[in-house]
Amino acid sequence: MTIKLTKYGHACVRLEKNGRSLAIDPGAMTPEADAVTGAEAVLVTHEHFDHFEPGRLRAAAAGDPRLVVYTCPGVARHLTGLGDRVRVVREGDVLPIAGFEVTVVGEKHHFSHPDVPPVDNVGFVVDGEVLHPGDALTVVDVPTLLVPGQAPWMTVPDMIAYLRTMAPRRAYAIHDGLINEWGVKVLEGVLAGEAERLGADIRRLRPGESVEL
Repeated sequence: MTIKLTKYGHACVRLEKNGRSLAIDPGAMTPEADAVTGAEAVLVTHEHFDHFEPGRLRAAAAGDPRLVVYTCPGVARHLTGLGDRVRVVREGDVLPIAGFEVTVVGEKHHFSHPDVPPVDNVGFVVDGEVLHPGDALTVVDVPTLLVPGQAPWMTVPDMIAYLRTMAPRRAYAIHDGLINEWGVKVLEGVLAGEAERLGADIRRLRPGESVEL
Protein backbone atom coordinates (compact mmCIF):
# COMPACT_ATOMS: atom_id res chain seq x y z
CA MET A 1 0.00 0.00 0.00
CA THR A 2 1.36 3.41 -0.97
CA ILE A 3 2.44 5.84 1.75
CA LYS A 4 2.27 9.56 1.05
CA LEU A 5 5.08 11.45 2.77
CA THR A 6 4.89 15.24 3.04
CA LYS A 7 7.82 17.34 4.24
CA TYR A 8 7.09 20.29 6.52
CA GLY A 9 9.35 22.88 8.11
CA HIS A 10 12.66 21.65 9.53
CA ALA A 11 12.40 18.08 10.88
CA CYS A 12 8.67 17.45 10.54
CA VAL A 13 7.00 15.03 8.16
CA ARG A 14 3.47 13.73 7.81
CA LEU A 15 2.67 10.20 6.62
CA GLU A 16 -0.71 9.25 5.15
CA LYS A 17 -2.22 5.90 4.13
CA ASN A 18 -5.79 4.73 3.58
CA GLY A 19 -7.16 8.07 4.74
CA ARG A 20 -5.29 7.96 8.07
CA SER A 21 -2.22 9.93 9.07
CA LEU A 22 0.45 10.61 11.66
CA ALA A 23 2.95 13.42 12.09
CA ILE A 24 6.52 13.23 13.34
CA ASP A 25 8.40 16.03 15.14
CA PRO A 26 6.26 19.16 14.64
CA GLY A 27 8.51 21.46 16.64
CA ALA A 28 8.88 25.21 16.99
CA MET A 29 10.61 25.45 13.60
CA THR A 30 7.63 23.88 11.84
CA PRO A 31 5.22 26.76 11.16
CA GLU A 32 2.60 24.87 9.13
CA ALA A 33 -0.60 24.27 11.12
CA ASP A 34 -1.74 21.50 8.79
CA ALA A 35 1.26 19.37 9.73
CA VAL A 36 -0.76 18.11 12.72
CA THR A 37 -4.37 18.96 11.86
CA GLY A 38 -6.41 15.78 11.46
CA ALA A 39 -3.55 13.45 12.36
CA GLU A 40 -4.47 10.60 14.69
CA ALA A 41 -1.03 10.48 16.28
CA VAL A 42 2.08 12.58 16.75
CA LEU A 43 5.44 10.88 17.19
CA VAL A 44 8.16 12.91 18.90
CA THR A 45 11.77 11.77 18.79
CA HIS A 46 13.20 14.00 21.56
CA GLU A 47 12.72 17.10 23.66
CA HIS A 48 14.69 19.78 21.79
CA PHE A 49 12.57 22.76 20.73
CA ASP A 50 13.04 22.25 17.01
CA HIS A 51 11.35 18.84 17.30
CA PHE A 52 8.98 19.33 20.23
CA GLU A 53 6.66 22.19 21.17
CA PRO A 54 4.56 21.27 24.24
CA GLY A 55 1.96 24.02 23.78
CA ARG A 56 1.28 22.96 20.23
CA LEU A 57 0.69 19.36 21.24
CA ARG A 58 -1.54 20.32 24.15
CA ALA A 59 -3.63 22.50 21.85
CA ALA A 60 -3.83 19.76 19.24
CA ALA A 61 -4.90 17.22 21.86
CA ALA A 62 -7.55 19.61 23.19
CA GLY A 63 -8.91 20.10 19.69
CA ASP A 64 -8.99 16.43 18.67
CA PRO A 65 -9.96 13.73 21.19
CA ARG A 66 -8.43 11.02 18.97
CA LEU A 67 -4.92 12.44 19.08
CA VAL A 68 -2.28 10.38 20.92
CA VAL A 69 1.40 11.29 21.37
CA TYR A 70 4.07 8.58 21.23
CA THR A 71 7.47 9.56 22.52
CA CYS A 72 10.48 8.91 24.74
CA PRO A 73 10.56 9.37 28.54
CA GLY A 74 12.37 12.71 28.23
CA VAL A 75 9.52 14.25 26.26
CA ALA A 76 6.71 12.60 28.22
CA ARG A 77 7.78 14.33 31.44
CA HIS A 78 6.89 17.67 29.80
CA LEU A 79 3.36 16.55 28.90
CA THR A 80 1.89 15.83 32.31
CA GLY A 81 -1.84 16.20 32.46
CA LEU A 82 -2.57 14.41 29.19
CA GLY A 83 -2.85 11.04 30.90
CA ASP A 84 -2.88 7.99 28.66
CA ARG A 85 -2.90 10.16 25.56
CA VAL A 86 0.88 10.24 25.98
CA ARG A 87 2.46 6.81 25.41
CA VAL A 88 6.09 6.26 26.35
CA VAL A 89 7.96 4.10 23.85
CA ARG A 90 11.40 2.55 23.90
CA GLU A 91 13.79 0.83 21.51
CA GLY A 92 12.39 -2.47 20.29
CA ASP A 93 8.72 -1.58 20.72
CA VAL A 94 6.49 -2.45 17.75
CA LEU A 95 3.13 -0.71 17.78
CA PRO A 96 0.05 -0.27 15.57
CA ILE A 97 -0.38 3.50 15.24
CA ALA A 98 -2.95 5.25 13.01
CA GLY A 99 -3.06 2.34 10.59
CA PHE A 100 0.73 1.96 10.40
CA GLU A 101 3.15 -0.45 12.06
CA VAL A 102 5.75 1.59 13.92
CA THR A 103 9.01 0.15 15.23
CA VAL A 104 11.00 2.18 17.74
CA VAL A 105 14.79 2.30 17.25
CA GLY A 106 17.59 4.04 19.13
CA GLU A 107 17.82 5.47 22.63
CA LYS A 108 19.95 8.65 22.77
CA HIS A 109 20.64 11.86 20.87
CA HIS A 110 23.86 12.02 18.88
CA PHE A 111 26.79 13.42 20.88
CA SER A 112 26.57 17.20 20.66
CA HIS A 113 28.35 18.86 23.62
CA PRO A 114 31.18 17.72 25.92
CA ASP A 115 29.46 19.09 29.02
CA VAL A 116 25.90 17.90 28.34
CA PRO A 117 24.86 14.23 28.45
CA PRO A 118 22.79 13.19 25.41
CA VAL A 119 19.04 13.40 25.95
CA ASP A 120 16.62 10.58 25.14
CA ASN A 121 16.07 10.17 21.40
CA VAL A 122 13.97 7.49 19.74
CA GLY A 123 13.71 6.96 16.00
CA PHE A 124 10.64 5.59 14.23
CA VAL A 125 10.51 3.04 11.41
CA VAL A 126 7.07 3.24 9.78
CA ASP A 127 5.70 0.17 7.97
CA GLY A 128 9.26 -1.10 7.54
CA GLU A 129 9.56 1.52 4.81
CA VAL A 130 10.79 4.82 6.20
CA LEU A 131 13.07 5.80 9.10
CA HIS A 132 12.88 9.12 10.91
CA PRO A 133 15.94 8.92 13.19
CA GLY A 134 15.45 12.18 15.07
CA ASP A 135 18.84 13.61 16.04
CA ALA A 136 20.77 10.39 15.70
CA LEU A 137 22.48 8.37 13.01
CA THR A 138 20.79 5.08 13.80
CA VAL A 139 21.50 2.30 11.31
CA VAL A 140 18.64 0.00 10.31
CA ASP A 141 17.70 -1.65 7.03
CA VAL A 142 14.99 0.46 5.37
CA PRO A 143 14.30 1.54 1.79
CA THR A 144 13.66 5.20 2.70
CA LEU A 145 15.76 7.35 5.02
CA LEU A 146 14.91 10.79 6.34
CA VAL A 147 18.47 12.02 6.63
CA PRO A 148 19.45 15.00 8.81
CA GLY A 149 20.68 17.61 6.35
CA GLN A 150 22.45 19.97 8.74
CA ALA A 151 22.94 20.16 12.48
CA PRO A 152 25.38 21.58 15.05
CA TRP A 153 26.20 17.98 15.97
CA MET A 154 26.89 16.73 12.44
CA THR A 155 29.42 17.45 9.69
CA VAL A 156 29.02 16.89 5.97
CA PRO A 157 31.37 13.88 6.15
CA ASP A 158 29.13 12.46 8.91
CA MET A 159 26.09 12.81 6.67
CA ILE A 160 27.84 11.24 3.70
CA ALA A 161 29.09 8.33 5.83
CA TYR A 162 25.56 7.78 7.15
CA LEU A 163 24.10 7.71 3.64
CA ARG A 164 26.76 5.29 2.42
CA THR A 165 26.31 3.01 5.42
CA MET A 166 22.53 2.97 5.08
CA ALA A 167 22.60 2.75 1.25
CA PRO A 168 18.86 3.49 0.98
CA ARG A 169 16.87 3.44 -2.26
CA ARG A 170 15.51 6.86 -1.30
CA ALA A 171 16.71 9.53 1.12
CA TYR A 172 15.07 12.88 1.75
CA ALA A 173 16.71 15.60 3.80
CA ILE A 174 15.11 16.83 7.00
CA HIS A 175 16.56 19.02 9.77
CA ASP A 176 17.35 21.83 7.35
CA GLY A 177 15.75 24.80 9.10
CA LEU A 178 18.96 26.36 10.42
CA ILE A 179 20.61 26.99 7.05
CA ASN A 180 20.26 29.98 4.72
CA GLU A 181 19.81 29.88 0.95
CA TRP A 182 23.54 29.35 0.38
CA GLY A 183 23.61 26.49 2.81
CA VAL A 184 20.64 24.93 1.03
CA LYS A 185 22.60 25.04 -2.24
CA VAL A 186 25.54 23.31 -0.58
CA LEU A 187 23.28 20.65 0.93
CA GLU A 188 21.52 20.02 -2.37
CA GLY A 189 24.87 19.67 -4.12
CA VAL A 190 26.10 17.09 -1.62
CA LEU A 191 22.86 15.14 -1.87
CA ALA A 192 23.01 15.18 -5.67
CA GLY A 193 26.54 13.79 -5.56
CA GLU A 194 25.50 10.94 -3.28
CA ALA A 195 22.42 10.24 -5.40
CA GLU A 196 24.67 9.73 -8.41
CA ARG A 197 27.19 7.65 -6.48
CA LEU A 198 24.57 5.37 -4.89
CA GLY A 199 22.17 5.30 -7.84
CA ALA A 200 19.35 6.35 -5.52
CA ASP A 201 16.72 9.08 -5.18
CA ILE A 202 18.50 11.35 -2.69
CA ARG A 203 17.38 14.97 -2.45
CA ARG A 204 15.90 17.75 -0.39
CA LEU A 205 12.12 18.12 -0.42
CA ARG A 206 10.78 21.65 -0.13
CA PRO A 207 8.30 22.34 2.70
CA GLY A 208 4.91 21.20 1.49
CA GLU A 209 6.33 18.83 -1.12
CA SER A 210 5.10 15.22 -1.11
CA VAL A 211 6.37 11.90 -2.45
CA GLU A 212 4.79 8.46 -2.63
CA LEU A 213 6.68 5.50 -1.17
